[in-house]
Amino acid sequence: MPDDEGHPAVDEIELGPVLAALADPLRRRVVRELALAPDGTARTCSSFGLPVSKATVTHHFRALREAGVIRQVDRGNSRMASLRRSDIERRFPGLLGIVTSEAQDGAGEQRTGH
Repeated sequence: MPDDEGHPAVDEIELGPVLAALADPLRRRVVRELALAPDGTARTCSSFGLPVSKATVTHHFRALREAGVIRQVDRGNSRMASLRRSDIERRFPGLLGIVTSEAQDGAGEQRTGH
């Protein structure tokens, strides 16, 4: 059962919700940036500079949190997000490597019909 903040326990993290959370390119961007940062890095939601409204940013971070990909902690008037790196690696070994390699090979970039 998720905790009071909506974080599922490690054994409750399921592949379907994780993949659904990672289906969105902006959410993958957040996960990629956290995965490429030193372990334990925590950032505010606004620090990612997502090109969407504050309500949409909140939605994206809720999807990642409820899927078990990130952990959010209140820090005064903001929330800090950190990657649940060891939990994700334990449940789905190699998944974060796939997400981070997308940035290196450009697979996540929008393609045009030219």
